[in-house]
Amino acid sequence: MSVVIPNEILTATRMTEGEMKQEIAVMLFQKEKLTLAQASRFAGMNRIAFQHLLASRQISVHYGVEDFEQDIENLRAMGRL
Repeated sequence: MSVVIPNEILTATRMTEGEMKQEIAVMLFQKEKLTLAQASRFAGMNRIAFQHLLASRQISVHYGVEDFEQDIENLRAMGRL
């Protein structure tokens, strides 16, 4: 599914398309609708850059057991464990 943000909205908010995507990603992450990985992908940023964005806004990273297990699984699939 694609979401189209009209140019008039971008103009009214004085934001670029990338900035709008970052704002949406931060909001959805904050509301725990997206994981850190999902939100960073949506924002078009790598995870570290997205974490820096969150930190600059004093938003803590939610990292639970499920996230840890997923990271371990991903590392194994990549041959790093």
